[in-house]
Amino acid sequence: MNSIQFSAMPTAEAEALWNGGRDAYDRLPETLVSDGEGFPCRHCLRNIDNGEELFVFAYRPFPELQPYAETGPIFLHKHPCQRYSADEILPPVLTTSRDFIVRGYNENDRIVYGTGAVTAINKIPAYAEELLARPDIAYVHVRSARNNCYQCRIDKVKAPALAEAGAFT
Repeated sequence: MNSIQFSAMPTAEAEALWNGGRDAYDRLPETLVSDGEGFPCRHCLRNIDNGEELFVFAYRPFPELQPYAETGPIFLHKHPCQRYSADEILPPVLTTSRDFIVRGYNENDRIVYGTGAVTAINKIPAYAEELLARPDIAYVHVRSARNNCYQCRIDKVKAPALAEAGAFT
């Protein structure tokens, strides 16, 4: 059983944009047409195919403004797509580059210094597990090693409570 799960942009955030909402800078998303490569959708975690319309917008994957709440450009299919749900395996979007930055954050959404590392694709799960085993790491971000753009989040798999597992029946 895996101890980590990959999480895409929440559907509620994507739906807000699909329904005319504004981005982290209070601007409407821009519409572009994919030329085939380099447009990873952060909701389905797949590349946006050649000729498909997409949104580019400012995204802040943190609950509130604070000094470590990085904001940057990301892509989203212009029309609704299914959220990535095979959370136990490496998402397709993470196979499009040689490496990514993997970095840990604490429960207050602050970067945990010394955790950020450019990581080869095949080493992302192991490094994320290593970071998430630490008590000071609440979750991990995967970001572009070239542009620092947010790709997805990695969390610890929550173990079922003992009562839910039948220990107190």
